[in-house]
Amino acid sequence: MKASDLLALRLSSQLLQTGHEKNVQEVVRHLGAMQAQDYGMAKWAIGMRSGESEAVVDDAINSGAILRTHLLRPTWHFVAADDIHWMLELTAPQIRVPLLSASARLGLDAKALHKSIIVIEQLLSVHKSMTREEIMQELVKHHVPVDHLKPAHIMMFAEMEQLVCNGPMRGRQFTYMLLQERVGEPTGFTKEKALHDLSLRYFTSHGPATLSDFTWWSGLSVTNARVALESSKQQLESTETGGSVYWYRPQSIMAMNETVHLLPAFDEYLISYKDRIAAIDLKHQPKAFTKNGIFNPVILINGKAAGTWKRSFRKSKVVFECTPFAEFNKRAKRLIEIKAEEYAAFIGLDAEIRF
Repeated sequence: MKASDLLALRLSSQLLQTGHEKNVQEVVRHLGAMQAQDYGMAKWAIGMRSGESEAVVDDAINSGAILRTHLLRPTWHFVAADDIHWMLELTAPQIRVPLLSASARLGLDAKALHKSIIVIEQLLSVHKSMTREEIMQELVKHHVPVDHLKPAHIMMFAEMEQLVCNGPMRGRQFTYMLLQERVGEPTGFTKEKALHDLSLRYFTSHGPATLSDFTWWSGLSVTNARVALESSKQQLESTETGGSVYWYRPQSIMAMNETVHLLPAFDEYLISYKDRIAAIDLKHQPKAFTKNGIFNPVILINGKAAGTWKRSFRKSKVVFECTPFAEFNKRAKRLIEIKAEEYAAFIGLDAEIRF
């Protein structure tokens, strides 16, 4: 498979080469889980794939159609409400072990964590939604230590126990609700079906990708990742390139004619692959992401990283500073301006673009 065909297929799989046929929840469900530690940028990741405004994405979050929680690798992800139970059931065990170890080093033993979730369940049964600070204030009254990083560990543990998820925003503050009240009871779970579904979802929405890519994205053990891929192979196609086997859902290759995207920080197009050389040359990778896992916003041209961008806010406008890896031609600059204007419209501001 040619490199350009691989990139074209990935753009299509990731809903970056389509006409916005899916709504907010459908975009998140299609991708399985979308990394969401940078909240504003993660909303743009949904917006640029759905064509919806930030207000519509906010509505989906506040209504509980999509949820923000810790899944797969131990970091924030958006997930569709009807996927959260089985994805947590499958991936929480791999997060819980290092979480308990790290919590113990902070002085939070298993007894304190289990005590905290009993109190949290009681609180949210009465108050329905509470901020983390409000929850911590109540935990102090029950002699649970909440200094330093302990609040984050307590709430992540409650997520892994399928007790809580995010509630509606209260202004700019995040809240928590009981997962059962927000989503309802889980349906039947089998590990075999969950592995199959996660594998098929990943290779459908991120392919062409390798087993190594899937293992990285899912956080599964290599053994479980192999079982997952084996169970979905009959629904996938494969191709060997550069000594690696790439799996993907059958689809036509769409032509790329100076296609430009302004990828948000931590976007699935880059972060969801262990090997990112297809989308960004090795020499440019330090400009796009750091060794400790911080991913910067990236400018894509024809599926390939061509520069970085950052934004700042000035009253009624958003200012874009675009830095190329190599000089942008006039046509590329105009396409970047159009995409910057789309982002500005997404958040309801005017755009100013600087090269």
